[in-house]
Amino acid sequence: MIDHTGIVVSDFAKSKAFYLNALAPIGYVLIMELPASVTGHTDVAGFGELPKPDFWLSRGTPNQPPIHVAFRARSRAEVDAFHKAALAAGGTDNGAPGLRPHYHPNYYGAFVLDPDGHNIEAVCHDAES
Repeated sequence: MIDHTGIVVSDFAKSKAFYLNALAPIGYVLIMELPASVTGHTDVAGFGELPKPDFWLSRGTPNQPPIHVAFRARSRAEVDAFHKAALAAGGTDNGAPGLRPHYHPNYYGAFVLDPDGHNIEAVCHDAES
């Protein structure tokens, strides 16, 4: 089981704002932020569902190649809302919300590229209710 993961971003403030907006529809919030003076190397921001962050942004040279991160959504409506919010926050469409039956019959996902080109996905594995 993965406890937490993270990506490196070039413009910390821009990416933090992007993720604040893009992840809100799936219930993620900014939980913790630590400056370089505390971490000893760079600024970081932790997002997740309260009380614990599980997705971290770090200021620096972005990962190359860009990383793919998929966030689990509780419903297809949350996937749709994530996609809309991510585009409004400056993301680039990388796959509109919809079924991806080549993964499995109920795989409903949406993909956006964040400001550094990381492929960010929201996915719901449940049948439409």
